[in-house]
Amino acid sequence: MFGDPIFLLSLLAVFGLIGIWIYQVLQDALTDQSQQTIYIAGLTASLIGIYRIFVNAGDLGSVLLIGSFICLIILMIGILSKNTLLKTTGRGWFVPVFLIFVLRTFIYEPYQIPSGSMIPGLKVGDFILVNKHSYGLKINRIGDPFAFSEDPEYGDVVVFIPPHVNVPYIKRLIGKPGDTVGYLNKKIYVNGEAIPQELVSTANDETFLKETLGNSDRIIRIIGGSASYPEEFIVPANHYFVMGDNRDNSSDSRFFGFVPRENFMGTGELIWMTWECWTCLPTFERTGFIE
Repeated sequence: MFGDPIFLLSLLAVFGLIGIWIYQVLQDALTDQSQQTIYIAGLTASLIGIYRIFVNAGDLGSVLLIGSFICLIILMIGILSKNTLLKTTGRGWFVPVFLIFVLRTFIYEPYQIPSGSMIPGLKVGDFILVNKHSYGLKINRIGDPFAFSEDPEYGDVVVFIPPHVNVPYIKRLIGKPGDTVGYLNKKIYVNGEAIPQELVSTANDETFLKETLGNSDRIIRIIGGSASYPEEFIVPANHYFVMGDNRDNSSDSRFFGFVPRENFMGTGELIWMTWECWTCLPTFERTGFIE
């Protein structure tokens, strides 16, 4: 995101326009026409910047932190200069922007399930809350936590940035550093031991199994017969192996490789709404904690 010249130019334009606005306010030279011009130009630059964040799948945490500092600077300048407009504007923007930054960066972040790789537990259109403090506190999506660091555990529903694209994925954590993960005849083996499975139902070439991994159970989906080519993966240090619960329709560590520890954002914790298409009505029938 910060390597995108268009985003950087839009950010510099916003900084410059804010500086011009502060100067004109302090000089008592701000007119309705100049304020409208600054507003339109600032809105245009902001929309371009937001578009570039979307295109680059950027992290809003850093942008919200920068916005909080800008609002705080406006507030401090207003206090030092005893300017009512600057104080009121700075205070009015700083509080909500900083609260959004704290909530979204350190507590919970909304996320919509984009694919069917976690069927049946999570379906396309599910809106979930990602627990951002599961593995520690950090500002950027990628990076080591600066406090309260915890390592992922077997069976966690993890949200992370995969090594091949800058877009969040959600999968099930299967292997830790040093583990040998095998996949043969629709069964997963961790360090030579098969993960226990129990038949739930089968119909129309679909089979649903209850699988026990870690301290919890979940339902997985497989398609077709039991024959498959044997696969084995040795998880390197500081990396993890992840798979989708929809085993035969999931792009996961079998295809894009291992996930570095620093790429974990948090855990999927709660389904709060389902909205399957733009012409559909949102529903809350699937609301509940994620297994």
